[in-house]
Amino acid sequence: MTDGSRLSHAYGSAEDIPALLDQIEADPSAERWNDLWSALCHQGSVYSASFAAIPRLTTIAAVADPKERLSALHLAAAIVAGADQPHGAGDVRVKYAQDIAALLRMANEHLRTSPDRTEYIYLLEALLAFEGVPVWGEDLAWGLVNGEYGVSCPNCETGLFIAIGDYGHFSTSGDYALDDNVEKAPLRPAGPGDLDGIGQRLHALALTDGQKEVATAVTYLFGSARCTDCGTDFAVADQVGDPY
Repeated sequence: MTDGSRLSHAYGSAEDIPALLDQIEADPSAERWNDLWSALCHQGSVYSASFAAIPRLTTIAAVADPKERLSALHLAAAIVAGADQPHGAGDVRVKYAQDIAALLRMANEHLRTSPDRTEYIYLLEALLAFEGVPVWGEDLAWGLVNGEYGVSCPNCETGLFIAIGDYGHFSTSGDYALDDNVEKAPLRPAGPGDLDGIGQRLHALALTDGQKEVATAVTYLFGSARCTDCGTDFAVADQVGDPY
């Protein structure tokens, strides 16, 4: 990594980042990864130091054990997904093209062997981030891992929860986690044969890799929902990335 004092992160000068990367490479811990995330990808925002750390994250991903490799890939993907933000780092995808290509290859390889559903979803999102796929390189994992997307109704702009997970598969404007009596409208999943584009690709990948639960979730994500306030039907995927 270049001289961190010339770069910035969420809390100011990035002069502390090279040492933190050294510590993570030598003796990784959840606390150190959290510190790195907080500085380089604070609530999704990225900075000049974030991109300068990509080569080191690539090295860590290449030599680390599977757990630490996932951490490096996840953070690198979140940083790359923010390439279009204002950051003063230039054309990131050109400048770090070799590293991004290596990260993409590792994400692909790790994806094929990951049995864990959550890990698999994060790797899918990383794959799309490194490829430069808009929306899904940033927003795929949040809803599928946590079982909920927050979107706006395209007609009345009411904030809606789209539940895809343990609570069921429905849309609602109410706080369903605290109130069992809120109105819920069942989601209508897309038929596998009706999927196209990125939805078709994600569904096929998940099936090929034996992740049937993820494949099913994708059919709901690329299916349709109804606003419980105004009754408007809409495609769920069209509203993801435009949260209330």
